[in-house]
Amino acid sequence: MRGPLEDRLVTINRVNSSLTYPCNFMLIASMNPCACGYYGSKEKECTCSPESIARYMGKISGPLLDRIDIHIEVAPVKYSKLQSENNEESSEKIKQRVNFARKIQRERYKEYGLFSNAELTPKLMEKYCKLDSNGQAILKNAFEKLGLSARAYGRILKVARTIADLENSENIKTNHIAEAIRYRSLDRKYF
Repeated sequence: MRGPLEDRLVTINRVNSSLTYPCNFMLIASMNPCACGYYGSKEKECTCSPESIARYMGKISGPLLDRIDIHIEVAPVKYSKLQSENNEESSEKIKQRVNFARKIQRERYKEYGLFSNAELTPKLMEKYCKLDSNGQAILKNAFEKLGLSARAYGRILKVARTIADLENSENIKTNHIAEAIRYRSLDRKYF
């Protein structure tokens, strides 16, 4: 799974041959924080031992999790929240913002044959994911405190670039980098 996520190629080996196919996909996955599903819950106490939680979380490898751009914790939704009529942003408005950001990215990278920030090479990240001194300081602090990997660096920059695009911002700002870092904290909470 790590190879196809990073190289965008999948190789099938058989006794008499080996074939490689292109595979560009978006991985969306979910999992509980522990076997009973309540570790970290404010509503119900977890019944798992620390060893059991570690064993359960160990089912997903750190190197695989490191290759996932965004990982977040989602709290259970209460019935009253499902029934509320809050003025939340509609799916149509979200779709418009996403389509606008995708259009920005297609235009920005058309000379490179790329379609999205996720496809940026390290060289292109240097050009399009520049940070000011405040952004660099926040990122450095996150690496030191969270123990993030070198691979996480690129992931954070690409996500921050996307957040900036969603806000129609030409530059990555401090709030964009801070939000992108928040989407990487899950792997260090459990591993």
